[in-house]
Amino acid sequence: MFLVRRFLRAWPLPVAAAMLAACTTPAPIESPKRPALAPTAMIAAIRAAGEREQSVIAVQPLADPGISAWKQAAQADSDAGHYDAAAAKLDQALKHSPDSPELLQDRAEVAVYQRDYALAQKLAQQSWTLGPKLGPLCARNWETITQLRQEADDEAGAATAQKWLAKCHVQGINRY
Repeated sequence: MFLVRRFLRAWPLPVAAAMLAACTTPAPIESPKRPALAPTAMIAAIRAAGEREQSVIAVQPLADPGISAWKQAAQADSDAGHYDAAAAKLDQALKHSPDSPELLQDRAEVAVYQRDYALAQKLAQQSWTLGPKLGPLCARNWETITQLRQEADDEAGAATAQKWLAKCHVQGINRY
């Protein structure tokens, strides 16, 4: 009998707690505006922009064999997913050729892989400033900035970068 009374006195508290818990509503979960792009998708878009660009003018500076070796080694590291090693090799090459627009853009792309978007944008803009402002390298510069602005949810900045991307193309003369 003592146990029955004790049980009857104790059960209203857990039932009341359960009923109160059922009345609460969970906090709303905010859904992101759009899913973040993976760095590999961003780089694919950047490189595709350079390959797509078929301007009449494409500036190709003479290659330094030492710099080319670092670039190739960095590309191999990047392809293997060793982004820190690729960055170190490109940084070494940039010490010897700090004003190389191609090296700066390559380093910007590795920074995208590393998710260092501030550095990537800085390097892409520096590459464009020092570069030919036409052709495939220009397209890669502005596509990098477009991708980074989209990643930052800056649609106005992305639209502006897209306008600059279009200026990288020089149409040839139609010859009949």
